[in-house]
Amino acid sequence: MGCVQIYTGEGKGKTMAALGLAFRALTKGWDILLVLFTKDANEYAELYSTRQLSPQVAKHLTVVQAGSSKVGFTQQMPGKAPLEISNGWQIAKRATLAGKYKLVILDEVIWAIESGLIPLEEMTKLIADKPDETELVLTGRNVQPELVELAQLVSDMRMVKHDV
Repeated sequence: MGCVQIYTGEGKGKTMAALGLAFRALTKGWDILLVLFTKDANEYAELYSTRQLSPQVAKHLTVVQAGSSKVGFTQQMPGKAPLEISNGWQIAKRATLAGKYKLVILDEVIWAIESGLIPLEEMTKLIADKPDETELVLTGRNVQPELVELAQLVSDMRMVKHDV
């Protein structure tokens, strides 16, 4: 049975924790959707690592870049960014509800909800309506209490020391 997992907090490692789940799921042959809500085509470690997969493994991973790094954590949003996030959200909803993927990772979706770009009510509905066998992973700081209530696992990444 697929659960809902949340990686939140001020510390680093939320996306990489979600990717760790993805890499483990890939070894089982799961089909995975990764939607990145604040990362554009720049060279992020997350994207670099997915490009290193063998073609046999990579065919099970779909990556959607639904935002811009210029959007993340700023008040000034380029005109295209809300549309990109909305489009990514529509892709994520359709794919999740169709049961096409066994694991769906929505990276920085919590930020998109906090910013008002994705309605909280739509996320809670997606969680309620997702197929039982689909595992859903949400990442981002400042998770909404309503999402914590609905999740089976919530990890809070604390910043203890970040010298890098």
